[in-house]
Amino acid sequence: MPPPEIDVDELAKLVNSGATLIDVREPDEFRHARISEARHIPLADVPGRMNEVPGDEVVYVICAKGGRSRAAVHFMREQGIDAVNVSGGTAAWIESGRPVETEDQT
Repeated sequence: MPPPEIDVDELAKLVNSGATLIDVREPDEFRHARISEARHIPLADVPGRMNEVPGDEVVYVICAKGGRSRAAVHFMREQGIDAVNVSGGTAAWIESGRPVETEDQT
């Protein structure tokens, strides 16, 4: 069964309300462009860093286009986390004209 998903329009409303967003892209991708509210946990590190994922709220997971985040959501849901995939990923966020941070801006 596919995991639950939202689009970037819905994500924008949620992050503005303080929702937890986890970015599972690789470090170079995260440095290049990221949503300012995102916590960075690369996909390969997710199993070992589950203690950093809140277990008492919905967690939204994003990657570049939605594939890696879908895998992370599947894993998190198996661990009892209420995780939701962001369809279209950071690419859709950028295409929508929403702001991102880069390494140069930090």
